Amino acid sequence: MGGNQTSVTEFLLVGFPLSPRMRVLLFGVFSVLYTFTLVGNGVILGLISLDPRLHTPMYFFLSHLATVDIAYACNTVPQMLVNLLSPSQPISFVGCLMQTFLFLTFALTECLLLVVMSYDRYVAICLPLRYSTIMNWRVCLILAVTSWILGVLLALVDMVLLLPLPFCGPQKVNHFFCEILAVLKLACADTHFNEVVVMAVASLGLLGPVAAIMVSYGHILWAALKIQSAEGRQKAFSTCSSHLCVVGLFYGTAIFMYVGPQHGDPQEQRKYLLLFHSVFNPMLNPLIYSLRNREVKAALRRRLEKERPS
Repeated sequence: MGGNQTSVTEFLLVGFPLSPRMRVLLFGVFSVLYTFTLVGNGVILGLISLDPRLHTPMYFFLSHLATVDIAYACNTVPQMLVNLLSPSQPISFVGCLMQTFLFLTFALTECLLLVVMSYDRYVAICLPLRYSTIMNWRVCLILAVTSWILGVLLALVDMVLLLPLPFCGPQKVNHFFCEILAVLKLACADTHFNEVVVMAVASLGLLGPVAAIMVSYGHILWAALKIQSAEGRQKAFSTCSSHLCVVGLFYGTAIFMYVGPQHGDPQEQRKYLLLFHSVFNPMLNPLIYSLRNREVKAALRRRLEKERPS
């Protein structure tokens, strides 16, 4: 670094250029969506823990997905809400890097959990007689813990390369949270290798799981088509529809952000896609599972009837 450069101790998150009135409006909208995210995923977790009929591998993995969604939203949305009301409010250097690490960890863990959930559906539909043997609680725990550990380790790969970089100004992050590529642009060093590694980790964490999910659902489709009765086929497809909707939402936006072809200004596109990813995806997941899943709706009805005074 040059003699007139100083170490950065805090960053300013630029977010989106908006008028004060629009900032207040969006603060209200995103606060409501954030509340729905916490309540919706909290209800899913509560139902799964309280209702013995939901103590199955499928809902065990769903509880982990709901936990990730809550953590994912809590990591990015509160800081965005603060910035909407106080655009000049800085975030500390350590806080920024911690936000980057947690975002990567939760995103990569969700990628892996969705693969595990697709494998669970594959075993349930293609190997129903061996389901209880294959998907025993020990295996389920190993799969869930492995998803979390791999998410942390893959995030650490990016962070280990990010931490040694010098940051000497400017200190304005062109994003609504400390997204790793936006932070890398502020380093006073050549970050080409870091960007290549970020894209490699993103590709590994996205394209690999997508391929595994496609293989699982290819087998599921083949097995479902061989079922003689229309009712049986419909039941097989209905058990997978919620998961497929979540997979489509999550991987669709993520692949466009990091792996897909870029047009115009990639950084601006990534900001808006990440906004959807951080605010809407965690909110939509519990809605999808509650509206399209008979067992979750039945568990909710039973809980409400139990709470209702006689």
